[in-house]
Amino acid sequence: MTDIVVVHGLWADGSSWSEVIPLLHAAGHRVHAVQLPLTSVEEDVAYTRQVVDRLPGPVVLAGWSYGGAVITNAAQGAPNVSALVYIAAFAPQQGERGNDILARFPSAVGEAVQQDEQGRLWIDPDRYRQVFAADLPSARAAVLASVQKPAAPACFATPSGEPAWLTIPSWYLVAENDKALLPAAQEWMAERMGASVTSVPASHAVLLSQPERVADVIASAATAGC
Repeated sequence: MTDIVVVHGLWADGSSWSEVIPLLHAAGHRVHAVQLPLTSVEEDVAYTRQVVDRLPGPVVLAGWSYGGAVITNAAQGAPNVSALVYIAAFAPQQGERGNDILARFPSAVGEAVQQDEQGRLWIDPDRYRQVFAADLPSARAAVLASVQKPAAPACFATPSGEPAWLTIPSWYLVAENDKALLPAAQEWMAERMGASVTSVPASHAVLLSQPERVADVIASAATAGC
């Protein structure tokens, strides 16, 4: 039995994995969903590493969206992590920021982001489905927009540390219809990290629209890492 730690992205929470977790349970794995504070990369990494450190291993770390940047740093130096899985996720190089990747591959997410009086970032609810979840029913996308968790700008602006994917085997699922993190960006990151790649015709919300495919990729990484 493998312990799988799943990490959500910005404007979301651990429930993003609600369709994937039962499938991993059915495959015989234990699953731990991190609830990120989304206040800074450092705090998000620390929360994730706390979960990883209390598990004996082997551990598969899976990150969606911004969660990919988190696992890239949280797995560094963790001897019990056997595999990394990126689901339509950021996979930064050392010194690289999320903003750098979005500048190289501009997407609709930039125009959809709003900043409130406290400086927190939100996705315009009226554009959430278009940018994040175009392949989900409108009613479900509206719920996601309503429960979205705000993010600190530092989550995009902090340089990444030495990437764990340099030494840990990695898998990457490309969402081919992603409007938030463009497929070209995902393919570029997956190639430079030497990941095993799967492509799925899905939006950024691939966790919810194609949970079986997501679970299959994670389960494959778990099997290979045992």
